[in-house]
Amino acid sequence: MTSSENTHRILVTGANRGIGRAIALRLAKDGFDIVVHYRQRQDDAAMVCECIEALGRKAWLLQADISDRDATRIALEQEVEARGPFYGVVLNAGFSQDAPFPGMQDEQWDSVLSVNLDGFYNVLRPLVMPMIQARKGGRIVTLSSAAGVVGQRGQVNYSAAKSGLIGASRALALELAKRRITVNCIAPGWIDTEMTEAVPREQIKEQVPMQRMGEPDEIAGVVSFLCSRDAAYMTRQVLSVNGGMF
Repeated sequence: MTSSENTHRILVTGANRGIGRAIALRLAKDGFDIVVHYRQRQDDAAMVCECIEALGRKAWLLQADISDRDATRIALEQEVEARGPFYGVVLNAGFSQDAPFPGMQDEQWDSVLSVNLDGFYNVLRPLVMPMIQARKGGRIVTLSSAAGVVGQRGQVNYSAAKSGLIGASRALALELAKRRITVNCIAPGWIDTEMTEAVPREQIKEQVPMQRMGEPDEIAGVVSFLCSRDAAYMTRQVLSVNGGMF
């Protein structure tokens, strides 16, 4: 692969379903080649690759548990060695285990932070220096949550992780700004995915002025903008996409 092709390759974590799938397909429509990351459900990830290829773009599968630092580093280093540095990374993969704080178990705290916050370090640490060395600029987009901005009852662990993700993204944006690598964060509200299937719709109407859940494609559209040339002067920002919740 030539260096010019490298500038068109984006990694999307958790791209086998939900918001990640919508992001991967939207970026493919925008002209990017996509590395489709997944932890489980390889069949779903393979189907996303088929859809991307049907759009005329290249796609590759990458399996890793992003809470496993060593395994993630090895997988990503091998990917960079094989096909060169990424132009962009979208950190979408997330995980929640809700419980009232007094009853929260150690495993619920540790597992949620290891995926949502440690995953930031585990994925980006092997990829940022190759992006810098390529001297082509780049785009990093992280997916936080409304819970990370204002907190959410029963989600102290998730709120802590997603809030930490905002802080990490803003700090990294400062470090990479002179390299023309932008780092921005999206904080979705209630989005209609498998993670929110059990949420009562009456609760949505009470919390969301638009009285509906968002669609994965609506998050993908914001990611599309942040990865475009039009967003070249936009970095260190947190964009809330939540139907007017706050």
